[in-house]
Amino acid sequence: MIGFAMCGSFCTHKKALEQMTLLIEKGYDILPIMSENVYSTDTRFGRAEDLQKKVGELCGREIISTIVDAEPIGPKAMLDALVICPCTGNTLAKLAAGITDTAVTMAAKAHLRSDRPLIITLASNDALSANLKNIGTMLTKKQVYFVPMAQDDPINKPHSLVADFTLLLPTLECAVKGKQYQKIFV
Repeated sequence: MIGFAMCGSFCTHKKALEQMTLLIEKGYDILPIMSENVYSTDTRFGRAEDLQKKVGELCGREIISTIVDAEPIGPKAMLDALVICPCTGNTLAKLAAGITDTAVTMAAKAHLRSDRPLIITLASNDALSANLKNIGTMLTKKQVYFVPMAQDDPINKPHSLVADFTLLLPTLECAVKGKQYQKIFV
């Protein structure tokens, strides 16, 4: 089973849902996880209730959206891999600092204790500034893999990096073999 955790880069949720659908079509069994903000926040990109319904229907499971519900992921070794798609700069910083205060960060912490792959699909407006050190920190951690990323708008958002969501599947396939899909920066 693959955990698929979603953070609050709301503008990339459509791309994330496309990848979730692709994984399901490829035969992966998905356990959906959402940060509390994603689970409960309506934005200009959509209503939280609609996202919950869509993800629930796709996965055929209840969505994990609390720290308490995410904690058993580790002790029960529930997942073969955990994907965070999208992973915000805020969540990346928390993972790098060992902060566990959301369902997603708890799922990641719990999952990593079983030495299984964590795949990060970054979408951050400050990845090349305040969060650059956190990318470096996470690159040195065992069982952490990044979906290749690039600047999405170098002129108007010079510090932003966004993963190429279409490379999630090959990154996942490499990660379960203990390898980082190359190149990390496209």
